[in-house]
Parts: sequence; structure tokens; C-alpha cells
Amino acid sequence: MAQVQYIGTGRRKSSTARVRLVPGTGRVVINKRDAEDFFPYETLRMILKQPLAVTETEGNYDVHVNVHGGGFTGQAGAIRHGIARALLQADPEYRTPLKRAGLLTRDARMKERKKYGLKGARRAPQFSKR
Repeated sequence: MAQVQYIGTGRRKSSTARVRLVPGTGRVVINKRDAEDFFPYETLRMILKQPLAVTETEGNYDVHVNVHGGGFTGQAGAIRHGIARALLQADPEYRTPLKRAGLLTRDARMKERKKYGLKGARRAPQFSKR
């Protein structure tokens, strides 16, 4: 018999997270490592648990995540987005609280590309009168 699982993909900056929610005890496993080992800061662990707190489902699902790209903050944001999408698949009733908390919106802010003639995206070469 196949086990019930809910899948969600989350993205932020250049990070992509593939999230699986499986009914369980509330364990969070990221890239085959415990969340406490993967994220060194408590604030990042709080960010990724936000959708579970908003829907009051902490401890109901085990979260299995495969995340790549970007840094710590972007990865935490991508995981949060993926968990929110997976919860929506689990129960459409969660849409209202998740939407109200702003957890279903993809954060579209990305790094701006470097332009020719400039040293960075907007940084111009130093100006000299002579």
C-alpha cells in the first residue's frame, strides 16, 4: 500500500526546495540531515516552521526536503514556500490562513544582473574630472 504524501515546490532567490509532507511526528529532514544540523540559526528554523504554526499542524507531519542553490536565508524561504504549497495540497481549507500570512506568495526579488560599462548591477566606475 502506498503511503500518503503531499508534495510542494518552493523557490526563493536562486534556491529551490522540493518538499514532501508525510503524516508523522513533526520531524524535519533537510538533505538527509536534521534541521538543527542543517540550519545553524534558530531564526531560520522558525521561518521554515511558519506554515505549520499558522495552520496549527506542527507535529502532524514529517517534512522531507531536498534543497539546493543560494544561501541559508534563501533556502529557508524556499522551504517555507514549499511547505505552504504542500499543506495546501493536504487540505484546501488551509488556503485562507496561509494566504493571509503571505506564505503562498513567491518572493520575486532576484539578484539584478551586471550591466556593461558598470562595475556591478548599478555601481559606476569612479568619476574623475581630470
